[in-house]
Amino acid sequence: MEGEKRKILIVDDDNFLLDMYALKFSQNSFEVYTATNGLQAIEKIKGGLSPEVLLVDIIMPEMDGFEMLEKINQDNLSPNSTKIILSNKSEQKDIDKGNTLGVAGYIVKANSTPAEVIDQVINILSSKIVVPKK
Repeated sequence: MEGEKRKILIVDDDNFLLDMYALKFSQNSFEVYTATNGLQAIEKIKGGLSPEVLLVDIIMPEMDGFEMLEKINQDNLSPNSTKIILSNKSEQKDIDKGNTLGVAGYIVKANSTPAEVIDQVINILSSKIVVPKK
């Protein structure tokens, strides 16, 4: 629908980064929701939030990003959300683990400005557009 904002749930325990990304995404026509750990994010989803995008850090207290994605997949929560990891963990084993959890993209924080993160998220969403079968 024209003018409808895309919902994004940003999950990161760094409040400074969380606020900065929330501001930047809201300035780019996203309806932004935030959580500071995986448990909080899952509670928001169980409470009815259905984001188009889950932008998830890996290293967080209580429940890290990988555990959160495993739980979301296991319980079939938010099955239509595009899952993207945004983390400073950039080892191949972490990227591979993200791929096994069904992430559509893996963005390394240290390599990307906030504007580049937004561009990458939009590009990932654009590449996922599927024409429905008739």
